[in-house]
Amino acid sequence: METGPAASLCELQPLRIGDFSPAAPIVLAPMAGVTNAAFRSLCRSFGPDLIYVNEMVMAAAVLHRNGKTSRMMTFGADEHPRSLQIYGSDPATLAGAVRLLCEEDLVDHIDLNFGCPAAKVTRRGGGAAVPARPRVLSAILRAAVGAASPYGVPVTAKFRMGLTDDVLTHIQTGQICADEGVAWIALHARTAEQHYAGSARWDAIGELKSAVNGIPVLGNGDIWEASDAVEMMAATGCDGVVIGRGCLGRPWLFGDLRQALSGGEVPAPRRLGEVCAVMSTHARLLADHYEGAPDDRDPPSRRRRALVPEGVSAAENRAMRDFRKHTSWYLTGYPVGPQVRREMAMVSSVAELNEMIMRLDPDVEMVPGGERITRGHSNGPIRVALPDGYLEDLDSCEIPDDDEVMALSGG
Repeated sequence: METGPAASLCELQPLRIGDFSPAAPIVLAPMAGVTNAAFRSLCRSFGPDLIYVNEMVMAAAVLHRNGKTSRMMTFGADEHPRSLQIYGSDPATLAGAVRLLCEEDLVDHIDLNFGCPAAKVTRRGGGAAVPARPRVLSAILRAAVGAASPYGVPVTAKFRMGLTDDVLTHIQTGQICADEGVAWIALHARTAEQHYAGSARWDAIGELKSAVNGIPVLGNGDIWEASDAVEMMAATGCDGVVIGRGCLGRPWLFGDLRQALSGGEVPAPRRLGEVCAVMSTHARLLADHYEGAPDDRDPPSRRRRALVPEGVSAAENRAMRDFRKHTSWYLTGYPVGPQVRREMAMVSSVAELNEMIMRLDPDVEMVPGGERITRGHSNGPIRVALPDGYLEDLDSCEIPDDDEVMALSGG
């Protein structure tokens, strides 16, 4: 009998979006300010035919046709499926936003966020706070699935283990999702209190898989290398993986994951020259992404205008300001020195980036264990902010005000 990753993949509950089945059960997690069209295009070049989710948008902002939100919902001309994560706590608002997205054929797949631990969201009863109140959760899910179903658009959900170790909700949440017609569920195996600290508790993914029948269960948390995905799936029995921080500065991880899950050989860590070539491509994709897109920030000050290099367009300058955070992630694990990191963190044009790259030794190798160095958020634990008395009446069906949350979130 065949054994190993290739055999186990045949036994998984398949992920489907309409008539689309991904080449492997791998999903890019939506990350604010990261998983825009440029980054997704880069990831797709390494791992085609997978599921790549756009960064989260707010249902209220979609329904109000907020300009910034509309521009965030950008997909490549060749991108399929078009997956979008949406956040909302009011069933009517969420249903309206989902209906608009489907009627106007803007998406092929909608993912719901029930895991956001940000204080400005949870203190209004939204995000990671929603699953603690099952009646509210059921109403939201029923509204979203009901609005999307006539258009054949599947709805999925991503959530955490719970608010704290004393308020664990992942099993109940998964069962409610299954009852309400959700296509698949993904568990970030941390609590909201844990935030991004410590290790993801993969055993919770296994518990969820054992407790929920009929829909695929995906695992999320601490997949830094392709071998981690194989290990997670073997240890928990989950049907697929969701990749977040592990792909920051490592967009080729999706190709490595496809190789690993099919039983193929995964390439060794890339040399610095290969990394720099991807950096240059990413920067150019971002510049193209911002070309023609209005700048939604406050009007630039005289000092900021003076800092734009001569011959650099506003779009490219804006793209490079966005790209600066990526330089740290790309260089993580490579002994390039603090001066290079500082210069990269101030880069202002693609040409300047390429000049910096030319000064680096392309044969430099990653330090041992470099792929496992944390990239992105690492803070925690945190105190979970909740409305007064929130945990005293978990049977309540009181709905948070999405317009207030949108204002607090700068949406």
